[in-house]
Amino acid sequence: NYGRAVYECLRGGLDFTKDDENVNSQPFMRWRDRFLFTAEAIYKSQAETGEIKGHYLNATAATSEEMLKRAECAKDLGVPIVMHDYLTGGFTANTSLAHYCRDNGLLLHIHRAMHAVIDRQRNHGIHFRVLAKALRLSGGDHLHSGTVVGKLEGEREVTLGFVDLMRDDYVEKDRSRGIYFTQDWCSMGGVMPVASGGIHVWH
Repeated sequence: NYGRAVYECLRGGLDFTKDDENVNSQPFMRWRDRFLFTAEAIYKSQAETGEIKGHYLNATAATSEEMLKRAECAKDLGVPIVMHDYLTGGFTANTSLAHYCRDNGLLLHIHRAMHAVIDRQRNHGIHFRVLAKALRLSGGDHLHSGTVVGKLEGEREVTLGFVDLMRDDYVEKDRSRGIYFTQDWCSMGGVMPVASGGIHVWH
């Protein structure tokens, strides 16, 4: 059924779909089956539409070895995008996956599952600005960064501030945007911010 849903979305006009951050390898949907059915859905919809289609396969796993095995399977299937929950998976595991993806021509979409437990607590939390900078250091091509509207809404200026920290080479100090010191990223590559989840069609 999952592969069929992916196929219908892609065949119906979407360019890409993604696994949910909570989907990794539960008894009702093992990862290898999901990868195979999703790849079939991608190729079938591409053949019928003549358009390039894609899907973010969630490679998050309990160990970095298992995660790399899943990324290798995605590569073998010709699915060019894998996804990782970098806060639950861990920074060093994320860096290993980022290196693997870069070396093997895969895009790495980063999800921030569990961030609200960490960054929404004003008294003793870690602001998402810090988590976004840590992700840029760890590696990834795009990060689910939230928005200034919708379910994942954050403060407008602060959200735009950490979006700048993710993608720009040089960011000037601007306390109104939550940038407390000038940040020069030199030659370090940026991360593309991606709005996801809870986006109302009128926004």
